[in-house]
Amino acid sequence: MLDYLIVGLGLAGTSLCEQLEKQNKTFKVISDTSQTSSIVAGGLYNPVILKRFTMAWNAKEQLHLAKSFYESLESKFHIKLNYKLRIIRRFASIEEQNLWFVACDKPLLKDFLSDRLIQNTNLGIHAPLGYGEVLNTGRIDTALLISTYKNYLKTKELFCHETFDFEALKITAEGYSYKKIKAKHIVFAEGYGLKKNPYFKYLPLTSTKGEYLTIKAPDLKENCAIKSSIFLIPWQNDLYRVGATYKWKDVTNMPTKASKEELLQKLDTFLKCDYELVDQVAGIRPTVIDRRPLVGRHPEEANMYVLNGFGSRGVMIAPLAAQQLLQYIEDDKALPAEMNSERFTKKYFKK
Repeated sequence: MLDYLIVGLGLAGTSLCEQLEKQNKTFKVISDTSQTSSIVAGGLYNPVILKRFTMAWNAKEQLHLAKSFYESLESKFHIKLNYKLRIIRRFASIEEQNLWFVACDKPLLKDFLSDRLIQNTNLGIHAPLGYGEVLNTGRIDTALLISTYKNYLKTKELFCHETFDFEALKITAEGYSYKKIKAKHIVFAEGYGLKKNPYFKYLPLTSTKGEYLTIKAPDLKENCAIKSSIFLIPWQNDLYRVGATYKWKDVTNMPTKASKEELLQKLDTFLKCDYELVDQVAGIRPTVIDRRPLVGRHPEEANMYVLNGFGSRGVMIAPLAAQQLLQYIEDDKALPAEMNSERFTKKYFKK
């Protein structure tokens, strides 16, 4: 009898596995490759919403735990995951400059927004009005993180690569059985795959498809992630990630010509050097109508839980949300009301 069965191994599932291992809990993971958003993500951690110059929800607490979480994984696996990366916001107007400096004086933002105007010195970028800099930012190599963790679980025989078969899940007096696996608790961390979950499909999870391009620009030599209408993110070997798009109707992981053209059009408004298109990827972000995670217990099944709905901020949210879910299960510590999935039970759950 295991303590936990986890379904899904994106940022949510990986974060939960690490929390369980630290507490010496036994578990197994079942996952397929149907959900790619954690793998193809840009991986930026940034506490500020750069469209409106406001603090992201609970960002300070999330950021504090996330940094130590990824540092511990680097030490554990002897790999590089956390890249300190400056994020600068390109100003498109004098009005944006003014709004930035107003935001710098706000109590919640003063530790994360620099009040120094940065002049552009890169001839490959058109930014006549300069930049504002976000502090305490960086990039997590999410693809390396998830592939490394999956291989680690495989070596310990804790990972099953398969699509979860809900007909094989049985409720028992002790918890749950799934084929030959028996577990006291089950946690669903499937990303957008939750829409096919008969136990949690009532939750108002929506899809936001995001697409990224990879370009090669040998003459650019830019070391900062630049936020304009889209992000331009330094990668490696003169490669840069460009994105991302936000589409609400397409729920496939297939890249599209329309998104490619949209990203290139936006890129060409400020990138002035030659570049070559190298790759295009897509993934479905699991988002929620109120832009808060879905974490909590099933309304009727006592030992069944959900860990989902991180949207485009999974790198920051996942470690804290996984910790809080485990404290809720093991220590009976209340979940923050803003993330507790119970907030939707009365309106959406039908017996």
